[in-house]
Amino acid sequence: MPITAMVAEDEQLLRTDLVNALAQVWPELVLVAEAEDGATALESIAAHKPDVAFLDIRMPGLTGLDVAAALADTSPCTQIVFVTAYDQYAIDAFKQGAVDYLMKPISNDRLAETVGRLKSRVGVGSNTLQVAELIRQLAGGAQLAAPRTPLTWITASAGRESRLIMVDDIACFQADNKYTVLMTAEGEALIKKPIKELIAELDEGQFKQVHRSTIVNLRAIKSIARDDTGRGLIKFKFGTGSVTVSQPFMHLFRNM
Repeated sequence: MPITAMVAEDEQLLRTDLVNALAQVWPELVLVAEAEDGATALESIAAHKPDVAFLDIRMPGLTGLDVAAALADTSPCTQIVFVTAYDQYAIDAFKQGAVDYLMKPISNDRLAETVGRLKSRVGVGSNTLQVAELIRQLAGGAQLAAPRTPLTWITASAGRESRLIMVDDIACFQADNKYTVLMTAEGEALIKKPIKELIAELDEGQFKQVHRSTIVNLRAIKSIARDDTGRGLIKFKFGTGSVTVSQPFMHLFRNM
C-alpha cells in the first residue's frame, strides 16, 4: 500500500514549495489533501486518515497544535510532522523525538532526514502519550508570543442599517459565500470578514470553531447532543437556532 500524506500550511507559496520538495525527496508518497487552515486540515485528516500529516504550527483558527491534539480521536495512527519558523520554544520539546519537525525555510537535506524516520514509523502506530506531552510543552511555549487583544465589538449589516454588536452577544458565526452571518438574540447580521480571519481575532477561550464554516460562543450554548454519525447538534440559550458540530471537532466538548 502506498504511504499517504496531507500538508497544512496557510501560506500558499510555502505550501507549494513543501509539496514540490516532497515530490522530489519522496516520489512514491501519495498526497491526499492540502489545507490552508487548521479546520480544513482536521476535517481532511478525519476523512482521509493519512499516514503522515505535515502541520504548520501557526495557522488561522485551529493551530497545528490544536489539530494534532485532536488526532488521538480522529486519526490516531497518523504520524505528525510540525512545520515551524519559531524555534525559540520548539527545539527543546522536539528533542524528545516523539514527533518530527521541520524548520522554515525547509532544506531538501533536512526533509530527507525526516522522510527516512517517517518511513520507519508509518504502520507501527503513534505514541499518543508522548505526543500529548509534546503538544502541552509546545502550547506552553507558544504563550510566550506577544499577547493580542480579542475583539469586543463588531459593526455588522442588518438590512439597510449598520449595527454595533458586542461580541459576547453573538451566539455563532457561519460562513455564507463572501459573507459571515452572525446569530444574536435580535436576529441575524452580516459582515464581510471571512471565518479564517475572524477566528484569529476572537477570544480563543470563549469562541471555538466546530466546522470549517462555523464558530460558536461557548457561553451561548444551552445543550449539545451527539447523533449516530458522531456529529453534534448545538442548541443555544435563545431562539430556535442550532448548528451542527463536525465529527472531528467533537473532542472540544468531551468534558461538557
